[in-house]
Amino acid sequence: MRPPGNAAFTRYWIAETLLALGQEIFMVAVGWQIYDLTNSALALGLIGLAQFLPQLLLALVAGHVADSFDRRRITTVCQIVKFSATATLAIASLSGTLGSALIYACTAAFGASHTFQQPALRALMPTLVERGILPQCIAWNSGVRKAAIIAGPAIGGLIYLIGPVPAYAASALCFLGAGIFLAGIRLAHAALPSREPMTLQSLFGGIAFIRSKRVILGAISLDLFAVLLGGATALLPVFARDILDAGPTGLGLLRAAPALGAVLISLVLVRLPLDHHVGRVMFASVATFGAATLVFGLSESFALSFGALMVLGAADMVSVVIRTSLVQLQTPDGMRGRVAAVSSIFTGTSNHLGQFESGVVAAWFGTVASVVIGGAGTLLVAALWIQWFPALWRVDRLVAPEETPPR
Repeated sequence: MRPPGNAAFTRYWIAETLLALGQEIFMVAVGWQIYDLTNSALALGLIGLAQFLPQLLLALVAGHVADSFDRRRITTVCQIVKFSATATLAIASLSGTLGSALIYACTAAFGASHTFQQPALRALMPTLVERGILPQCIAWNSGVRKAAIIAGPAIGGLIYLIGPVPAYAASALCFLGAGIFLAGIRLAHAALPSREPMTLQSLFGGIAFIRSKRVILGAISLDLFAVLLGGATALLPVFARDILDAGPTGLGLLRAAPALGAVLISLVLVRLPLDHHVGRVMFASVATFGAATLVFGLSESFALSFGALMVLGAADMVSVVIRTSLVQLQTPDGMRGRVAAVSSIFTGTSNHLGQFESGVVAAWFGTVASVVIGGAGTLLVAALWIQWFPALWRVDRLVAPEETPPR
């Protein structure tokens, strides 16, 4: 299937694919290595916390930077930082000097660079394509990125059988390649962001904008609490080793399963974009995400666990495409970086703090109970948000405000 967009968008999604591939290899290596060193589910949770804290502290600054400087240069610099952090872990592993503290420090540096990169990437994408095909481009980009996430964990698990050094080296090469493609993007029509002084008003502009848009606030906060509670993937090393007896290769396959489901549904969304009842579809996808989390938590079969994670990933992809399209289409270009930064706090909280929450609950109540509680909580959140954000439930189409057809 031919991708939508143009040459600039092609460079963009190739870079995002390499970025996702490198990140997944990195996370497989870090997760398995820290669990080998500590034999602790809580240590896995602390990996998520090490990524989240920089995001919490720096996200608003990162949003202002994305709206004030060349977004291509921001993303390229962030790739250099990721390359350096990964190379440091490779060198330390090779020399035998690696400890938990260095892993957490490099993961935090990785998280800080990711914090500045994501608003710039999200704000850059709508300037590369026409507004009318943006939802399809989002679906394509998410799909190929998820395809890399399919390959990344599996490749990472296989390479880790040789040792952590080759795994970190492969990850670093992916980051280097992504930086090269991002640096080569040329903007033919879009103007560069205008630089403005950093003030409290500019820093908190994204928050004020989101608060004024109930549909956007509902969509972002729904994702926050649903994924925060349903963070089963944080505990995959425990399931792979202690419950399913699958080893590093099995861990890579389990991490790839959600991406496999996501890429399959993204191909459908590119060809058959969502035209009606998108609010209801979004809530249905969140509920499906919660139900699949429950099945995964209770499963003792590798095949059933793999299938549940595929369904989980497909449901999450539908939610991501709808949420991202709503945010991008209703946000002016000069505000996109700050809105993306606030959104990254929500998604970072759900992903990384969700890992920490899963690790803590698993340490208190057990691994299976942690995942089951999270899945049930996700179903409850979906039901509550229908009552609290009825406008989101009633959203029919993904269109920009000025394109809304008259009633």
